Amino acid sequence: MTSPIISLSNVHLSLESNAGTVEILKNISLDVSAGESLGLIGPSGSGKSSLLMLLGGLERASSGMVNVSGTDLSRQSEDQLALLRRDQMGIVFQSFHLIPTMTALENVATPLELAGVRDAFHKAQEALDVVGLAHRHDHYPAQLSGGEQQRVALARAVVARPKILLADEPTGNLDGPNGTAIMDLLFSLRDQFGSTLILVTHDPVLANRCDRTIRLRDGMIDQEVSQ
Repeated sequence: MTSPIISLSNVHLSLESNAGTVEILKNISLDVSAGESLGLIGPSGSGKSSLLMLLGGLERASSGMVNVSGTDLSRQSEDQLALLRRDQMGIVFQSFHLIPTMTALENVATPLELAGVRDAFHKAQEALDVVGLAHRHDHYPAQLSGGEQQRVALARAVVARPKILLADEPTGNLDGPNGTAIMDLLFSLRDQFGSTLILVTHDPVLANRCDRTIRLRDGMIDQEVSQ
């Protein structure tokens, strides 16, 4: 039996606030297989995005074990976590996080350039073509619609063909048709590259497209459903 690509064991996350310690996640244990798509659902404040941040090494667990691709994240420095994200993950945020002074092509090529990939701009062109933006390479984010900006963000996330795709409400800022198009594209890219997809969403229709859904409530796993 192959080991899961993501494994969490008894994970807790607490953050300090003016009102004292706030428990964000409580006793989370979870395994995700390579190539699986997993939807994280639940009400606002249930811990969905915080769990995704833990998986991306963008937040550290207060206790418990978070293992991604055979790496214990708690033992990694910030630089090591950044390299892990660069080499194995693609992350898509609700708010796009594009660099406004760079063209679409430059935004997509940047992570490849940082990784020392020699044909970074050629690969970036191909990724933009795949998401239907062959005609928008030289446009800046302010010149693109919301749907187009999210497509650029998707291209950037998948350009290095990551093992793991993390998506936090990727359609939250888009209207219905654009949101549907982005999700069709995300699952298509997942299938094309064989990536593991972890998706935070409030949309039950979208969650049902995943192989499995996990409902969080008050920082704990409340329900798990396989499709």
